[in-house]
Amino acid sequence: MIERLDAIQRRYAELNGLMARPDVASDFERLESLAREQASIEGLVGKYAHYKATIKSIEETRDMLTQDLDGEMAELAIEELSRLEKKRDRLLREVKLALVPRDPADDKNVIMEIRAGAGGEEAGLFAADLFRMYSRYASAKGWPTDILTSNETGIGGFKEIVFGIKGRSVYGKLKYESGVHRVQRVPVTESSGRIHTSTATVAVLPEAEEFDVAIDLHDLRIDTFRASGAGGQHVNKVDSAVRITHLPTGMVVTCQDERSQLKNRAKAMAVLRARLLDMERQRQFQEVSDARRLQVGTGDRSEKIRTYNYPQGRVSDHRIGLTLHNLEAVLEGDLDDIIDAVAAADHAKKLEAKVG
Repeated sequence: MIERLDAIQRRYAELNGLMARPDVASDFERLESLAREQASIEGLVGKYAHYKATIKSIEETRDMLTQDLDGEMAELAIEELSRLEKKRDRLLREVKLALVPRDPADDKNVIMEIRAGAGGEEAGLFAADLFRMYSRYASAKGWPTDILTSNETGIGGFKEIVFGIKGRSVYGKLKYESGVHRVQRVPVTESSGRIHTSTATVAVLPEAEEFDVAIDLHDLRIDTFRASGAGGQHVNKVDSAVRITHLPTGMVVTCQDERSQLKNRAKAMAVLRARLLDMERQRQFQEVSDARRLQVGTGDRSEKIRTYNYPQGRVSDHRIGLTLHNLEAVLEGDLDDIIDAVAAADHAKKLEAKVG
């Protein structure tokens, strides 16, 4: 393990040197590629340097204890040695965890799809609440959000909304949000005041570059039509909406939110690429049973992952048994406590399997 860590540390120093060269600095694509590689190992290199410094401090403290120290100094040295050894053990676990292979998609942007599930109009309103929650979370992180396509209900909800979020390691943060989300509350559409349960499904797809997915244009049927809004009223007088059908899979993507047919086509292709990449990733995931067993949550879109309980102001994540009593803050986009807890549980499970 130490040899591997030393090699990674040397590569980090090499990357720093390469990025400082004028010929590399003028080549944007190469510079961006090197920067991504550097960012992917920066945390590990920092932890390893901290670990090595702690080992050195332990050796120096042990050397002190071999000398003739007075009682008070010896007691202080023993206390310091105990503290350093605990720190060493903690850092070692963190370094081993950082060595657990990362999902190469973690650094990608995402395309998120939210669809109303059981619950009629109330499910559509809940889908809109989830979209607002993720939009606010992204805004707090400084990540731009772009609606790719949407299908609104007549009362402000969504039957479906697909949107992109761009930023550093967005997929690595949001990938745990895939699954069925459940809400328990008195719907605005309910006059008797009874608590209803409704659901919405969330899918988080890593954004696919053109080189990630090869799409033969002969495999596509592209139709254009006039865009319309909720209730069927026309919002455009030209055929700007685009429907792309991927013939080999039967997958259909429709985009009509932009007034430009060209922009709608580009967005539809981005969604199609992401869905095809996700289909391939799911296929590979199903084949690697160990990876499925070690993941917190199965990755199955039908898995119920979280409940938002309005009467009790409670949010419960069922995968890790976490319950928080800050529903209002969560719905305003304060998701870090939940996301970090699920990610930590996932990492701990993988680390336990790796180090025994």
